[in-house]
Amino acid sequence: MTEVLVYVDHVDGAVRKPTLELLTLARRIGDPVAVHLGPGVDAAAPVLAEHGAVRVLTADAAEFADYLVVPKVDALKAAYDAVQPAAVLLPSSVEGKEIGARLAVRIGSGIITDAVDVEAGDDGPVTTQAVFAAAFTTRSRVSRGTPVITVKPNSAAPEAAPVESAVEQLTFGFGESAAGTKVVGRTPRESTGRPELTEAAIVVSGGRGVNGAENFRIIEELADSLGAAVGASRAAVDAGWYPHSHQVGQTGKTVSPQLYIAAGISGAIQHRAGMQTSKTIVAVNKDNEAPIFDLVDYGVVGDLFAVVPQLTGEVKARKG
Repeated sequence: MTEVLVYVDHVDGAVRKPTLELLTLARRIGDPVAVHLGPGVDAAAPVLAEHGAVRVLTADAAEFADYLVVPKVDALKAAYDAVQPAAVLLPSSVEGKEIGARLAVRIGSGIITDAVDVEAGDDGPVTTQAVFAAAFTTRSRVSRGTPVITVKPNSAAPEAAPVESAVEQLTFGFGESAAGTKVVGRTPRESTGRPELTEAAIVVSGGRGVNGAENFRIIEELADSLGAAVGASRAAVDAGWYPHSHQVGQTGKTVSPQLYIAAGISGAIQHRAGMQTSKTIVAVNKDNEAPIFDLVDYGVVGDLFAVVPQLTGEVKARKG
């Protein structure tokens, strides 16, 4: 069977959920070969094998941490040359898309970004994407070279498929451009204890109807009761009520959780573009003509200050 390269997104060997989703999708079109760059392969390898990686290609070098992106592209290109895969899958993070684009240029191939599904086709992998602010769904395939595909988080449920996996060392050299952009400092992001917004299975977002930064605690309490991430509309972010890093929308982050709850959000096209591919959408809004109700699976017409606390209480009661 043909092999599929999967770029491993991890933190010191702790494999992040989008990588497990990629391995699940990769098994549809071939045997996954994981590419693990940086420290922690001993911790990562069993997890990767548990999810179907028949091989783990690994390399660790100071350049991966000291310089931006290009050293990882050099390593992934070496893995590509060694494997000659049927496709290369990467997570649709900022870094993943840049690595994928640079790799596609080097190998003379096409790239598809932000796919929400990947399946085998007669002429190579076929992807599904949500385009034009999620107003259309397209099916696409790369017509030249080896497909390079970045996949949105939460596009597939990770499925275990244990295999015997070998860890192999990648041997390669860094190119002249690898040291072009040096990292001069890092500031750890303050942890909230909540899931990463783009990877969360449940997202609770607040909008203009929250009517103030101090009222976002209502949104946070519901999110915490569900184990969810917190999002915000552009109106809420522009008003200074919540950090821009939590903005969901065309000029913010795109999410595709299993459950998206929009409280006090009217449903402008800018916001819809960032959450329209969510599996189940619930809205709370006191305006029964709000555009968000055209999109939802379940809608509650009511004051969020009455509805959301009741929902939080019900969730806590059922859990406790």
